[in-house]
Amino acid sequence: MIQRLAMFLGSRNGSDPRFADRAYDVGTQLAAREIELVYGGGGAGLMGRVSQGALDGGGRVYGVIPRFMVEREWGRLHQPGVQMHVVETMHERKAMMAERVDAFLTLPGGLGTLEELFEVWTWQTLSLHSKPVGLLNIDGFWDPLVETLDRLADHAFMDRSTVDGLVVAPDLDTALEGLAAQLG
Repeated sequence: MIQRLAMFLGSRNGSDPRFADRAYDVGTQLAAREIELVYGGGGAGLMGRVSQGALDGGGRVYGVIPRFMVEREWGRLHQPGVQMHVVETMHERKAMMAERVDAFLTLPGGLGTLEELFEVWTWQTLSLHSKPVGLLNIDGFWDPLVETLDRLADHAFMDRSTVDGLVVAPDLDTALEGLAAQLG
């Protein structure tokens, strides 16, 4: 059973308003399931939407943000209901998030989102943790990435089992089921 879920997602809303709407809905659904949202602490974009959804749903929100982001006023430090931790580096942020959670789920986002996804997934393949990793494939957003991952496996740059172990789901229910099935 997943009690704490790390989410990696954009600090921008993106070009399609459905992404922001779905991020908010994911937050409310996590709250309804009593799953703590663990995220990067940002107050803007999809990060802000998912955390606001969780808060509006009465859920628990745990943010981890590097000091330089606080200095740029990117965080939600004084938001009631958010338990926020300020760390010195991005690496500390990811390590603290990874330590706290049962699983990782990635929503649409940019370079930072991809970097976070690939780092925790790499840690998993190196047996540094055994927590499941997934993509919430909102309206097929991640389809091109999944195709690229398949291509990497087809050309033997990574094991097929690694690609097949990534949970790719169109909705939160399916994602949570897939992640929970890998918890062992």
